[in-house]
Amino acid sequence: MPYRRLPNTDNARIRALRAIIDKNNALFGKSVVSYNMRNLELMLRNIENAQMRYKLTLETQVEANRKFQRLIKNARLYVSHFIQVLNLSVIRGEIKKDAKKLYGIDPDCFAVPDLTSNEALVLWGDNIIKGEQARIAQGGAPIYNPTIARVNVAFSQFKDAYFTQKTHQGSTARQLDQLSCQRQEIDDALTTLWNQIEAAFADLPAPERIERCKEYGVVYYLRREEKLKLKSENN
Repeated sequence: MPYRRLPNTDNARIRALRAIIDKNNALFGKSVVSYNMRNLELMLRNIENAQMRYKLTLETQVEANRKFQRLIKNARLYVSHFIQVLNLSVIRGEIKKDAKKLYGIDPDCFAVPDLTSNEALVLWGDNIIKGEQARIAQGGAPIYNPTIARVNVAFSQFKDAYFTQKTHQGSTARQLDQLSCQRQEIDDALTTLWNQIEAAFADLPAPERIERCKEYGVVYYLRREEKLKLKSENN
C-alpha cells in the first residue's frame, strides 16, 4: 500500500497548497475539506513571496561574489608583493629591520603571512598601509613597485566589496530564515487537510481512494517492494 509523505521542498509545499485551493475553487467551496481557505491562500501567497525574495537576494549575492573574487585575487597579489619588497629592502639594508614592527611584522620573520582568508587579508592590508605611512612620516623613503598608493587602491576596492558581501550574506540569511519560519505552519496545515481528505474517501476501495486523494494534491510513494512488484508486472 503506498504511503503518504509531506512535501520536503518549498516548491512541493507550494504545489500542495495550490492543488487544494484550486480543487476547492473548482467545486465552488463544496470541497471535502473544512478549512479557512482565506488563511490557506494567505499561506500560499506568503511562501511564494518569501521564496521570491530569497531567490532575488541570493542572486544578488552570487552576482556580487563574482566581482568580489576578482578583487580578492588582485588585493592579495598587491599585499603579498608589497611585503616581499619590504623584506627584500630590509635584506639589502635599505630599510632597518626594526622598521618592520611598524607593519606588525616580526623583524626576524621574512615569510609572507598567510593571506588565504579574507579576514587575514583585511588585517594585513590595514597593517602595511598604516605601517608604510608611519615609516614615511618618520622620514623613510617610500617603497616603489608597488607603491603604497597602488596597494591602497586594490586593497580599498577589496575591502569595500568585502563588507558589501557581508551585507548581501546577511540579507540572504534573513530571507532564508523568514522562508524557513513558514514551513512548519504549512506542514501542520497540510497534515490536517490531508487527514480530512483521506477520511472523506475512506470508504472507497484503495486504488480509487488514492486517486481521489491525489486530485487534492495528496502525495503517495510506493515502498521498495511495491516498486519491484510493479516493475515485474510491467515486464
